[in-house]
Amino acid sequence: MGGRPRLSVYRAVVFLSRLEPRTARTTAEVVKCVVWPLAVLTVLHRVVVKAVNGFRTDDFTPVYNAALAFLNRRPVYTANFEWVDPHYLYPPSGTLLISPIAVIDPERSRWLFIIANAIAIIVALYLLLRMFGYGLDSVLAPILLLAAFSSETVTNTLVFTNINGLVLLGEVAFLTLLLRRRDLWAGVAIGLTFAVKPILAPLLLIPFVRRQWKVFVTAAAVPLGLTLVAWPLSVDAWAFVERTTPYLFEARDYFNSAIVGNGMYYGLPAWLILALRVVLGLMVVVSLWLLYRYCRHDELFFVGTSSGVLLTASFLLGSLGQMYYSMMLFPLLMTVVLRNSVMRNWPAWLAVYGFMSYDSWLSGRWPEAGRAAEYMKTTFGWSLLLIVIFAVLLDRYLAARREGRLADGIEPSFLLPEHEPARKAELVATNRGDG
Repeated sequence: MGGRPRLSVYRAVVFLSRLEPRTARTTAEVVKCVVWPLAVLTVLHRVVVKAVNGFRTDDFTPVYNAALAFLNRRPVYTANFEWVDPHYLYPPSGTLLISPIAVIDPERSRWLFIIANAIAIIVALYLLLRMFGYGLDSVLAPILLLAAFSSETVTNTLVFTNINGLVLLGEVAFLTLLLRRRDLWAGVAIGLTFAVKPILAPLLLIPFVRRQWKVFVTAAAVPLGLTLVAWPLSVDAWAFVERTTPYLFEARDYFNSAIVGNGMYYGLPAWLILALRVVLGLMVVVSLWLLYRYCRHDELFFVGTSSGVLLTASFLLGSLGQMYYSMMLFPLLMTVVLRNSVMRNWPAWLAVYGFMSYDSWLSGRWPEAGRAAEYMKTTFGWSLLLIVIFAVLLDRYLAARREGRLADGIEPSFLLPEHEPARKAELVATNRGDG
């Protein structure tokens, strides 16, 4: 009888001894030990508590009601666009895809939809890690998970219960397959997102300039095929064309962080709104030209950076940009691990704070200033991000031209071959610090 207590004590001692190893931990191991529990509990909190509780608005109910109407052969496109409540805006192909959510009751369906989006986001983050050459055993894995689920874009995607998590997975799958030259499958991935919403359409410029023509075959065939199936099953499919499509191209002055939306909200003259869009649009064109002309052979850098520029421009310069769209910029933010990244400077991350932070700047003491900071932070963040990328790329171009090395690209000078000894010394110092 006395053996069992001694065995339990022995097991407890063995377990506790693992908390304090005999050899010193490396810096990377310490960081992982600290961040992994924070990341896991943050994920659980966002999914189980905040998302289930809900807050402020509800993107799921109109989607559920539309799916229920579709299954019961009732009109789907009946929204009153004079109201500011969330509207159902998916095309018939998207209605077909989401219709299974109405098979069960709304509450359990919403919970499953939250879980599906959370899983999709986690899978997308894993694919991002793999895209940039990292795995789950890297110190970056828990940092990325914690940062993503602490952001406004992931938190409100889950809380409002919309489909953006699944769209993010489609985006990252598209970019991953594009880099691996699996063109037809890349088209399938982005085509499925087109069937629901065309938010990723600007990304088609990347396979176009890379001459990956097969992407366009499946990118068009998937939504077209789903539309052909869904159209006869919908009793008011043509209403999407007549009523919903015109609304999608209208700019509104509420819940809209695009330049035109905030400009209308604050009463800016039309010429000033247009001027801001034109100036930033020109910066985008120059940035994309520099990326294509001098950086396209560095495929990971080119695809990751170009995708961010294209999507940020579409959010900021288009008719509608909402803060939680910023989730689609995760591939751009991940380029910070690349030595030639345009994100390795503090103004870029000041911009990221603007469109990623969950902080609210509404103030009871300074209501007007707080309201302006709250409503403008996303517009400011997207604008600053485009300005920073433009400035970094232009500076590299001017430096390369001044030094007569444009024929070799516009890589920053510290990455040139003559600086290789210094780079190796830096890597050795870094490795020693980690181990």
